[in-house]
Amino acid sequence: MKKILIIEDDRALGEGIALGLGTNTYEFTRCETLKEAEEAWEKEAFDLVILDLNLPDGSGYDFLKTCRSQSDIPVLMLTANDLEINEVIGFELGANDYVTKPFHLAVLRARIQNLLRMTAKEDKSVYEDARFRFDFAKLYYQKDGQTVVLSNTEQKLLKLLVDNQKTTLSRQMLIDRVWTDGAEYVDENALSVAISRLRNKLEDTLSRPMFIQNVYGIGYVWQPAKEKTWRG
Repeated sequence: MKKILIIEDDRALGEGIALGLGTNTYEFTRCETLKEAEEAWEKEAFDLVILDLNLPDGSGYDFLKTCRSQSDIPVLMLTANDLEINEVIGFELGANDYVTKPFHLAVLRARIQNLLRMTAKEDKSVYEDARFRFDFAKLYYQKDGQTVVLSNTEQKLLKLLVDNQKTTLSRQMLIDRVWTDGAEYVDENALSVAISRLRNKLEDTLSRPMFIQNVYGIGYVWQPAKEKTWRG
């Protein structure tokens, strides 16, 4: 059963949304403040968030920032703020959909179903082979059953490589996709350094990389581990 986090300071509305969407279809956790939402987020994994913008102790934007720094699960903003600028900010911060109050429950239900369907169809958040398990949604990475800590840049780079396993990705493509902060120029050495650090955490022998392989003059390719070398 899909778990939905409802962050809505109007208790009656929050309860109404849960009842209207169907407690037999989804499992709901309701929060009325930013603090409650942050505590719930730390304790449990959710499949979708319904987020109000105006909360008693803060802004829904703050929670959205926290959410996006840790996960790519769908977030639907449900708010009375109907100004274009509010909607633009929401999307810029990573919201997947934006619904203004008042709203029709049938429309809300359809939008939620669509977001969950798209997520299920496009989900590449978990990668697993004989030696590695990478959960990109939960930001949890393992090699031979042991946790590996990766920087944000290393996570982006690894995601691109494993999503395109056995396919050579050019250096320029990796630079363009990983360094998306708007910088006009990124030194190619930045990619070499990031690859080196990632290899240091994932490879057995740096002088003979097996998983992140260099394709001379072009770029890099991820080769999945074929044999399990640990017990667990």
